Parts: sequence; C-alpha cells; structure tokens
Amino acid sequence: MILIRNMKNILALMAVSALLCTCRMEKPAVTESTLSVEESIYGYIANEPVRQFRLKNASGMEVKIISYGATITDIIVPDRNGKPGNVVLGFDSLAGYLLPENPYFGSTIGRYANRIAKARFTLNGKIFTLDANNNGNMLHGGFKGFDKVIWNAEMQSDSSVKFSYVSPDGEGGFPGNLNVQVIFSLSSANELRMDFTAATDSPTHVNLTGHSYFNLSAGEEATILNHELRLFADSYTPVNELLIPTGEIRSARNTPFDFTSLKPVGADIEKVPGGYDHNFVLNRNDDKLQPAAELIHRSSGRGLRIFTTQPGIQFYSGNFLDGTLTGRNGIKYPKYAGLCLEPQHFPDSPNQPSFPSTLLNPGQTYRQTILYQFFTQ
Repeated sequence: MILIRNMKNILALMAVSALLCTCRMEKPAVTESTLSVEESIYGYIANEPVRQFRLKNASGMEVKIISYGATITDIIVPDRNGKPGNVVLGFDSLAGYLLPENPYFGSTIGRYANRIAKARFTLNGKIFTLDANNNGNMLHGGFKGFDKVIWNAEMQSDSSVKFSYVSPDGEGGFPGNLNVQVIFSLSSANELRMDFTAATDSPTHVNLTGHSYFNLSAGEEATILNHELRLFADSYTPVNELLIPTGEIRSARNTPFDFTSLKPVGADIEKVPGGYDHNFVLNRNDDKLQPAAELIHRSSGRGLRIFTTQPGIQFYSGNFLDGTLTGRNGIKYPKYAGLCLEPQHFPDSPNQPSFPSTLLNPGQTYRQTILYQFFTQ
C-alpha cells in the first residue's frame, strides 16, 4: 500500500513538472515591456529551407528577415497617426528575391559592397581577378555575392537574430576563407541595429553593408522625390561614366550633391546625370557610431536616422528601377520608387591608396555597425 501511494505521488509530481515545462516553453505575449522573435519557413531552394524571422516590439514596429541573403523583407513602422506601413521595397514571396533582376532588395552585401574597377586588385604583389558582373567591373561581390546564399541563422534573444556565413577561398575571386556574422537587433525605441563581424585566414578586402530601399510613405507615393534628405557629409567622391570613383574627394557644398541640410531628393536630381549613385565622405575622425543620414517624409510624419561606424555612405536614388519589376502587392516599381543609404567603405578602395583601407589580415576582426532609428514628427 505504501508503495502504491508513493507511486501515485511520483506520477502526480511528474504531471505537474510536465505542465510547468510546457508553460515555460510558451512565448510571452508582447506587452509594453517585451519584444518577440518568431520563426517560420519562408520557402525552399533545392529542398533547403529558407527561414524567416519576425522581430516585433510593443511600439508597433516589425522587421522581417529571411536567411536567403540575410535579407530584410519588411520594415513596418507607424506614421504620426499610428497607422502602420511597410517602408522598404520588396517582394511577396521568395520567388521574387530569386529573380536575376532583383536589385538587391534588402540584402546583406559582401564580400565587397559597391564597385571594384576592372574587377581586379593587386595584393602583396599578386593580381586577383574578380567576377566582372557590372560593365567590366565587380559590383556587390560578383555573380554570387552574399545576397545569393543561404545563411545559417539562429535566435540570439527575444530581440535579436544572428546570421552567419563562411565564404570559401576564391569565392567571387577573393582570397581567403572569410567567416562572417551579422546580428540584427530590434529595440523598444524603434531602432534596428546591424552588427557585422568578419575574420579571415588570408589577407583579403572586405566591405559589408545593408541594401534596403526606403520609401517612408509606405506606398502612398510612387517615388521618393519628395522625401527630404540630410547627409552628414561635406564632400563626396566623383565618379566616371561607369560609376567608378576618380580618386578625388570633392566638396559637396553649393552643388547638387549638397545635402548638408534637409533638402528634397528631387530638388537637384535632374542636374546629376543618371541620378544619385555616389559615395559621400562622412564628417568623422574616428570609427565610433556616429550620425550619417536623416530622411523625412512630411506627409506621413515618418523619419529615419542612420548611424554608422563606417567612413562613407552610398546614396542611390533608385535610378535603375524602370517600372518593369513587380514588387509587393503587385505594385510596379518605377524609377525613384525607393532610395538606398548604404553605410560602407568607399568604392574601389583596393585600387585607391588615398582612400581608407579595406584590407583585413589574419588575426584581425572586421567590425561594423549600422543603426536605423525610426521616429515620427
């Protein structure tokens, strides 16, 4: 009898323990003091799953990121009246991101963001030939940059996700095995942070960034020409007809490139052949996190501030969008439908000794932070 009673007690305790474990595994509801991350399957590539992570805070901001290209597919933030809207361009499904004509919507870019002239550089006396995927030059890592691979992904906390990728020696023509990580974190203050790190086993050049196309009207306006932009940069790097820097650093003051105070994107765009696709030299003297850009959409009241540790920011006004690409909700994206503000090192730095160096050696750690701070006014 004593044994039976003990067994009953043991079974009862086991049932209670199981119930407690089940309760602990349930994710807490989002409250004013919590954030959450949810994971789902976004699609498959050759039977390999592409995962999507949904980061959400209590202020009405949501960010969705997929493991293909460590790509931001959605950034949803409220306007001044609290109405949520998606402020980045993108597609409805994975199929769109796999299109050859996908213009890097929301992607993590590497090994080298932007262009390298003639798709080659010399390092330690050796010439390295890269993928020539852009008018004889290399753009955004070549034919299969970091935007076209499936990254490993794992939740770090209730507000962050870590993506990692090992780029093998010779990928895109670059030397060295490169171990890359980027952690996306969402705060309760409507800040999205990207922390990049990289390490190599052989000297190589590295330049990473995010490539979201912003339209703060959330689809209410077809273009970003009425958005007001400020860049914390007094100068920029002029380019040739193939958008390769000439090596000069030129003052932007009192020119169409002057965004030292808020100015509509469309104010001088017709004076810039082809539109803006230029690197701006940020006003800084160290590698700490500092302001790089501010973007305002007056009608909705939405604003965006960008902070970075990098020396430059590429401002691209969506010049190559032409209305043939069908994006989210069946919308055709015309010229200037969105703009990119890409914190990074200067284009073609491996071939421009006067530019800040992008060389990474074994034993060193590449570090970079981008912070997107959304607000309303």
